[in-house]
Amino acid sequence: MAEASLKSVAGYLPLLRFDRKVARAELRWSGLGGSGRGRRAVAGWDEDALTMAVEAARGVVAAGLPESVVFASTSSPFTDRSMAGIMAEALRLERAVVAQDTANSRRAATTALIKALRGGATELVAAGEKRAAQPGSAQHLNWGDGAAAALVGPGKGIARLLGAATINADLLDVFTSADGGLPYAAEDRFVRDKAAGEVYLPAVKAALEKAGVAAADIAVAVMPEPVDGVYAALVRACGLKAPNLCAEISQQAGELGAAMPLFGLALALDRAEPGAKLLVAGFGNGADALVFEVTGPGTGTAAAALRQGVVLTSYTRLLNLTGRLPLDWGPRSEVNQKVSASTLLRHGRDMHGFVGGRDQGGNVQFPKTPIPVRPDAEGAETYQDVPLADVPAKVVSITADRLNFTPDPPFHFGLVQFDNGARVAMEHCDIEGSSPEVGDPVRMRFRIKSIDRQRHFRSYFWKAAPAERPDLPAEG
Repeated sequence: MAEASLKSVAGYLPLLRFDRKVARAELRWSGLGGSGRGRRAVAGWDEDALTMAVEAARGVVAAGLPESVVFASTSSPFTDRSMAGIMAEALRLERAVVAQDTANSRRAATTALIKALRGGATELVAAGEKRAAQPGSAQHLNWGDGAAAALVGPGKGIARLLGAATINADLLDVFTSADGGLPYAAEDRFVRDKAAGEVYLPAVKAALEKAGVAAADIAVAVMPEPVDGVYAALVRACGLKAPNLCAEISQQAGELGAAMPLFGLALALDRAEPGAKLLVAGFGNGADALVFEVTGPGTGTAAAALRQGVVLTSYTRLLNLTGRLPLDWGPRSEVNQKVSASTLLRHGRDMHGFVGGRDQGGNVQFPKTPIPVRPDAEGAETYQDVPLADVPAKVVSITADRLNFTPDPPFHFGLVQFDNGARVAMEHCDIEGSSPEVGDPVRMRFRIKSIDRQRHFRSYFWKAAPAERPDLPAEG
């Protein structure tokens, strides 16, 4: 049936994992601390749905250059600015690439994936989520931040689509209005009964029938659960015997919204053997169900993302990072960070793509100044483009500063030396504990550069992060 196959699928999670038992202890007086089991992924102040989707997409674009890019999210930082277009610039794709944003449903990514697989062209589908929720709600502790991306293209890949089906049903398990801004959830028992029997069941049965696969032959399922018990009810109804990877992801990182199906698919491909049948679903006002046959290995990125990170044990820091605890940072935070539209248009592609230049003397620099910084340069020169985002680099100098404002102190900055000779003054990110040492390797991460709180605008650039992330300790 499919005219294209999955070429590569990758997952990304932010560094921090909030330990839910901290919230249980902190909120014990109220009875709103949840079960206290597991952890949820927490994005840094300079991460959002777009930056995380870019990080996931970096793990798949090496498998082929897409002709179109789709960005899927229910928590996009803009409603009238193309996130897919910025993603294309960050990935240094051609300006003519077709860029589309899709939103308003947690199954936005699976719907886009079905269309891509049926279209036959090389297409990138990336999803990212950083959803807001009210402290004390189940969503604030159960939802996690993260992203995933899939590259689809003609010919053989790592998985092929055997069948897919869609059911539309306006089941309001949770909704977020444009006016309200925070989610409102329905009663769990109602959602459990209706989601399993009236939404998932017909979609799964139709997809299995189109694929010619029996429910018992599914090796791994990736089925987001709007509330606990939905998958168990579905298993009883249709004979599935496969484990649901979404339960493991929710326990270790949280429910990832539109990114959950693609992240689960990446994790399934990291573990499954060729020939295995996978059932992947997207849920939200209906359901998409897709049946795949594994034909090759995964990227390993989703498994690594679950394994690596740093435990967050401060409830107030969680509230700050999730935007639920506005603090008075004093006059130093009042700087006007307005971004010039003309500057962004003129230099945006170099900024978003982190494209430096090699001058006529062979030296690489960023940014491309009219006259090169080379000491013997005598005037303006033309540059050869040199992308820096994937070039190995190391720390030359670094400072942890508590005078410059940052929403998550301290502010780390310093010089970074790239292997191709470029030396750039950069901000650092993902530093927990002691600062990196001079000479330590770093890698580039696509992040928020600044937030203009007067005009509610944010700009993006790259920051240096430790090259390796530590493994998470076992849960206590």
